[in-house]
Amino acid sequence: MAKNKFYVVWKGKEIGVFSTWDSCKMQIEGFKGAQYKSFPDRSSAESAFRAGYEASCQQATAAAATPSYESMPENLRPIGQSIAVDAACSGNPGKMEFQGVFVETKTHLFKSPVYEQGTNNIGEFLAIVYCLAWQKKNKIQYPIYSDSVNAQKWVREGVCKTKIVENDKNRPLFDVIRWAERWLKENSFRVPIYKWRTEIWGEIPADFGRK
Repeated sequence: MAKNKFYVVWKGKEIGVFSTWDSCKMQIEGFKGAQYKSFPDRSSAESAFRAGYEASCQQATAAAATPSYESMPENLRPIGQSIAVDAACSGNPGKMEFQGVFVETKTHLFKSPVYEQGTNNIGEFLAIVYCLAWQKKNKIQYPIYSDSVNAQKWVREGVCKTKIVENDKNRPLFDVIRWAERWLKENSFRVPIYKWRTEIWGEIPADFGRK
């Protein structure tokens, strides 16, 4: 039987620890800049609520620095000489950002600004394209890992198929999307893009630790 998760809301309509996703969702849906995260048990959720949002995110990032795959046989691990990319979004749409991390050393290679009215899918798409462009600029070629099937499909098709409508507030984000689509159209690449196997390896090294 699956264990129930507990959810902390640091910034929302109401704050506190909630025992179901539905009750958590009621506090963050439509709330600008909501801050929340899930935990495996009430004790850790209550401790995280007291510690605060930033401290909890830092702890999650530190925990991700020692992923489960390191104890696996070498032939079952992800490629060490590779780059993992991921995105985070507070709300849907909401404040969105993405970053890239070298898998073997967990070194942060790049991080985007925070964009308004983005989505996780947009961020995952942009993370892959930015990584491709960043590698080409630096004349290196490392495989890329992403945990988003949608983003990989959009990259193959060369189009960000978001349903978000452009407006004055999110125009800077759409400028980046147009750049990414143009880059894919004008550049060829041989860098392989692989699916990160979260079910085996745990969270992708570029994870922001906000789930």
